Amino acid sequence: MQGLRWVQLSDAERDEFLGDGGTGVLSFATTGDEPPVSIPVSYGYFADADTIYFRLSVPDDSRKKSLVDNPISFVVHRETEAGWRSVVATGRLEAVDDAPYESAALQGLWAVDIPTVDVFERPPSEIPYRTYRLRPDDLTGRKEVDSKP
Repeated sequence: MQGLRWVQLSDAERDEFLGDGGTGVLSFATTGDEPPVSIPVSYGYFADADTIYFRLSVPDDSRKKSLVDNPISFVVHRETEAGWRSVVATGRLEAVDDAPYESAALQGLWAVDIPTVDVFERPPSEIPYRTYRLRPDDLTGRKEVDSKP
C-alpha cells in the first residue's frame, strides 16, 4: 500500500462506478453501546436523481423491521482495473411499495437493475420483501491513485 493515496471521485466517475445496480453493505444505526447492524444487500442506482433502491427481505422474525427507520450508511467498494473505488451514502430509508404508480419514487425504481441474490434456505417466493429508496444526505466517492513519481 506504500505509495498509494486517494482522491474524490467526480460525480460522473461515481455514477459510472455505481452503474444501475450491484451489491454493497447496508448498515443500520442502533442504540446505546450496540454496534451497527450491517448486512450485504443488492441495490439499484438511479443516477438522474442520486437515488439508491433496495429490495430488502423482511420475514416476520427479521431484525430489519425494527431498524428500517434508523439512520443508515451504505457502502460499495471494489477493485477496478484503475485501482480501488468506493462510495459511501448516508441518510434514511423511505418505503416505496405503497407509493402512487405515477410517483417519482416508482419511476426511478423502473430505471434500475437490482440484482437478485438467493441467500436463503427456502425459495425466494416464500420470503416477503419490501422496497426502499435512499435519497442520500451525503453521497461521496473515493478512488485510489498511484502517488509514485
